Amino acid sequence: MSNLEEQTKKKSSWVKEVREWAMSLSIAIVIALLFQNYAYAQTEVHNVSMQNTLVAGQRLIEDKVSYYFNDPEQGDIVIINGPEHESRIVKRVIALSGQVVDIRNGNVIIDGVELNETYAKGETYAGSVAMPYTVPADHIFVLGDNREHSEDSRMFGPVALDSVEGKAIFRIWPIGKFGTLE
Repeated sequence: MSNLEEQTKKKSSWVKEVREWAMSLSIAIVIALLFQNYAYAQTEVHNVSMQNTLVAGQRLIEDKVSYYFNDPEQGDIVIINGPEHESRIVKRVIALSGQVVDIRNGNVIIDGVELNETYAKGETYAGSVAMPYTVPADHIFVLGDNREHSEDSRMFGPVALDSVEGKAIFRIWPIGKFGTLE
């Protein structure tokens, strides 16, 4: 084998190696993007409406898969991205389709039963939505945990299930607060 043939073979081998690496990297990037867009994603809390449960700057893992198979449940912390609000927001599900929400004396009452909300901060006052309020089909009623500083279903009404992007399931930042959400 001549020197020229040997160099051509080495170059061909090198090009093949680069091509294989590029293909593997491209596939990995596509899979990661699909995973983030349709399965699990990282999101950041941007306001104070969920204090003391969540505070601005905390990073969460969002489960986008569960709600393809099941509807949100009362108490879930959800990420909303729809026409109800101009930006993505994080709120807690308080009532489901068909349930009657009432707010009296600073307390939330669902179907005649007062909620025991250990996570809530401050007094809960009715907003612009007339109480008692029956949640329409395919909608949920959401509130921020920091009731006196939350723009939620009391202001903009119920949230369509189609607007629920996912469920916040895990806090990853700050490290001292690392863990599941309640």
